[in-house]
Amino acid sequence: MELTHRPRRLRTCPEVRSLCRETRLSPDSLIYPIFVDETLQGTRPIPSLPGQFHYGLDSVCQAVEECLAHGVTKCILFGLPARKDEIGSSAWDDNGVVQQAIRTIKETYPHFYVIADVCMCEYTSHGHCGILCGEHVDNDATLPRLVDITLSYARAGVDMVAPSDMMDGRIGAMRRALDEAGFVNLPIMAYSAKYASSFYGPFRDAAGSAPSFGDRKGYQMDPHNAREALRECALDVEEGADILMVKPALSYLDVLYRCKEAFNLPMCAYSVSGEYAMIKAAAAAGLVDEYKMMCESALSIYRAGADMLITYSAKELADAMKRGDIG
Repeated sequence: MELTHRPRRLRTCPEVRSLCRETRLSPDSLIYPIFVDETLQGTRPIPSLPGQFHYGLDSVCQAVEECLAHGVTKCILFGLPARKDEIGSSAWDDNGVVQQAIRTIKETYPHFYVIADVCMCEYTSHGHCGILCGEHVDNDATLPRLVDITLSYARAGVDMVAPSDMMDGRIGAMRRALDEAGFVNLPIMAYSAKYASSFYGPFRDAAGSAPSFGDRKGYQMDPHNAREALRECALDVEEGADILMVKPALSYLDVLYRCKEAFNLPMCAYSVSGEYAMIKAAAAAGLVDEYKMMCESALSIYRAGADMLITYSAKELADAMKRGDIG
């Protein structure tokens, strides 16, 4: 008996194409980065990230209002402190810029979900992600300070912490400290596979976090390695991470896919500043359709295995999802 194969009949019907989609997206999965500057009043455009802004503590709720207007209900906070020192002490100050931002947001929008990035690079005078021993970061000396930051954010009322420092053992140290302090239900989203990437340039400009000497290859991952990402994720799972992250996203879709297949935890991807800036620059030069490229890039990240996405295009993507252009 002759078999009839009719796949194109499905493709010709938009409603059926939508029903048959393997990858589905929702604004609930989007996380918007917010930069809060302790020295600023109002807002200030970020030249390296067109369309993005620094917010003062007096205007951080404006950023939240804009997110909510588009249907984005989650953010991740990055702080620009008024002072920096060799050990980044303002990072764990209970009256620090991120701690104040958390309290300000939660007082006005108690149901808006606030994640705080845990790292020291924005707070140290040298721009590295930990305590120095000579010109190298001392992993073990850094862990107690990361715990101090985590507990300070927890006391301020944060909903989730996201350590991005890439120190060995930090997830276990944070989990133990949170549990002992009574924050047993506070989740940890681990930057588990964070590569020493060239795609971070605009972020480092926006956050004032570029290292003053050397680089971060001693503690961030070598872009040549994929199996290493599986080992890093496995360690974070063992130590108590609740969500795993791959950063950057587009250049590491293979890593994202492998981690998604290997671990039974939600996966986050960070579509980083360089990815965002490239699309913006190409669109400004008239080379690409910015909207379509934004949608297709995000779709590829979800298709590779992301359950959630940190992106500077969160608001625009939420609108696209609601319109059915991506979703």
